[in-house]
Amino acid sequence: MKNILFLLMLLPSIVWAQAKVDTIEVYSAVMKKNLKAAVTTPSSYSESTSKLPVLYLLHGGFGAFDDWHKKVTEPGLVNKMAEQHNLIIVTPGVGPSSYYYDSPLMDSVRYETYFIKELIPEIDRKYNTLAKRESRAIAGLSMGGHGAMMLSAKHPELFIAAGSMSGVMNIDTRMWEVPDEFRNIRNGQQKAMLGELQYDSPFSIYTAVGLIDNMKNNGIALTFDIGVDDFLINTNRQIHQLLLENGTPHDYTERPGAHTWEYWTNSLPYHLLFISKHLKWE
Repeated sequence: MKNILFLLMLLPSIVWAQAKVDTIEVYSAVMKKNLKAAVTTPSSYSESTSKLPVLYLLHGGFGAFDDWHKKVTEPGLVNKMAEQHNLIIVTPGVGPSSYYYDSPLMDSVRYETYFIKELIPEIDRKYNTLAKRESRAIAGLSMGGHGAMMLSAKHPELFIAAGSMSGVMNIDTRMWEVPDEFRNIRNGQQKAMLGELQYDSPFSIYTAVGLIDNMKNNGIALTFDIGVDDFLINTNRQIHQLLLENGTPHDYTERPGAHTWEYWTNSLPYHLLFISKHLKWE
C-alpha cells in the first residue's frame, strides 16, 4: 500500500517530465555573438506531426535563459505548463540589463532586432511551430515583463497575447521604491544605453508606458499583475490607469507578494490560463 501511495505522489512529476527541454544557441548576426535559449516541447510534440503554438517566456534583469527552469519554487513548472497546455515554451537569454530593446548607442545591445528578426525565425525554422500571430504569445517577469509589453506593442503582427509579471512598466527609476544606490546604478546603465531620455509625459518609446497608444490600437490581449509589496508597483498602477483612460482592454491584478520567485511561480499558471484562451492550435 505504501508503494502505491508513493507512486501516486510521484505521478505528476512523471507526467510533467515527459516534456522535453532543449538548450540551443542562436547566432545573432546583428550583435555578432551566440545566445542561448531553452526550448520546452510537450510529449505530444514527438508523437505527432501537428504544429504547435509558441509562448516566449522572458527572464528578468541579470537573469539567464534557464532561470524559469532553475529558480521557480515548483520544480518542473515550465514542463508542466507546456504539457498541460500543449504548446512550446521558449525561454531566451539576453543581456543583464538590456530591457529587450535596441540601444541607439551600443551595438552590443540590439535585443529587439535579435528577438524579432533572428530568434523567432530560427525557432520557426528548427521546430514544428504554428508560425503565425494567432499562435504566438509572449510573457515575462520584471525586465522580461517590460520586454513582453514593449515587443508586442511594437510588433503586433507577431503576437496575439502578452503578459507581464512584476514588470518594469516604466523605466523611470523615480517611480521605483528602491535605495538610492540601486537607483543610481540603473540610471547610469540607462544613460549608457539610451542617452538622455524624456521621462515625463510624453514618455519615451523605450519604456512600456510610452507605448500605450500602440497597445490601444493593436488588438493584443494583455494581462499583467504584481505583488502589493513589489518595488515596481507604482509603475504597474500607472500603466493600468493610463490604459483605462485610453480605453485599452486589459486584465490587471494585484496580489499578495513581492519581487520574488515565489510570486512568479504562483503567477505563471494564471498567465497560461489567460494566454491559452487566445492562442489557436490550428
